[in-house]
Amino acid sequence: MADFNEVNNHEVLLEVKELCKYFEERHGYKKQNLKAVNHVSFEIRKGETLGLVGESGCGKSTLGRTVLKIVKPTSGSIIYEGKDITGLSKKEMFPYRKKMGMIFQDPFSSLDPKLTVSQIIKEPMEIHGMYTAKEREEKVMELLETVGLMSDHKNRYPSEFSGGQRQRIVIARALALNPEFIVCDEPISALDVSIQAQIMNLLEKIQAERKISYLFIAHDLSMVNHISHRIGVMYLGNLVEIGPADEIYQNPMHPYTKALLSAEPIPDPKMARKKESVLLEGEVSSPLNPPKGCPFVTRCMHAMNRCKEENPEWKEIAGRRVSCHLDFQEH
Repeated sequence: MADFNEVNNHEVLLEVKELCKYFEERHGYKKQNLKAVNHVSFEIRKGETLGLVGESGCGKSTLGRTVLKIVKPTSGSIIYEGKDITGLSKKEMFPYRKKMGMIFQDPFSSLDPKLTVSQIIKEPMEIHGMYTAKEREEKVMELLETVGLMSDHKNRYPSEFSGGQRQRIVIARALALNPEFIVCDEPISALDVSIQAQIMNLLEKIQAERKISYLFIAHDLSMVNHISHRIGVMYLGNLVEIGPADEIYQNPMHPYTKALLSAEPIPDPKMARKKESVLLEGEVSSPLNPPKGCPFVTRCMHAMNRCKEENPEWKEIAGRRVSCHLDFQEH
């Protein structure tokens, strides 16, 4: 886990308040809202990594893209360095594009196969009119060194590289504009296990050197715990728990967080046998028709009558927030 104390007193870089992203779905004559992101609030400090975990389809990637305004928010606020950027036009957002970047999940589809590595990395600089032609060339060489690639790689094409090398190119491109904040959307899930740790270590090294803030999206809680200062847990478009990474990992409070952790594989067979499993039953609700009360009510072993009727308020407990009706003094 990253050292939370390193950034504990730093100022807030990004604040998200009650953010929603709904997609209109048509079924025959009927229109419904798919609630991909539903009233999510969090903040990220300068130099901090906030990890975001949850099952596939829970809204993690949509949240990341909405925060960057790649997709337009339905409601809520996105505040960057104290400025509300939610309603800014494409033209007004242009200066903020230099400050915010993204590392995509699939390094095979996120690179233009017709461009050389040099052209790929230079493209954002050219769009934003940064540097002279000579300075861009120098910047390309600097970034290739930063991500662990050779200078002679600059004239090659993406098809000539392995998955891990392509992701290094993606990272170099994301760094081309000297961003302050990067959304890492499952940046290692498409890579071999042997390569994943290398990319994680590279991201940590870059953060230490450049003081970049990350929103790190993944479904592997142990991997997120390794790189994050804090962790947020999403279920069905809702944030259900958020707090310091080691506390979330070692002492989860929300029943869904406990279930996620219990599903993590343990290499040691003896330890695995001692591990308490939390098996989820019931049906996964659809984001087109979420439950009236708690979003997790259909699968929670602790569900009470009020859970079916009332969406729980946030509780502040020992430095973290949890959205649940349980009395955590007793459980």
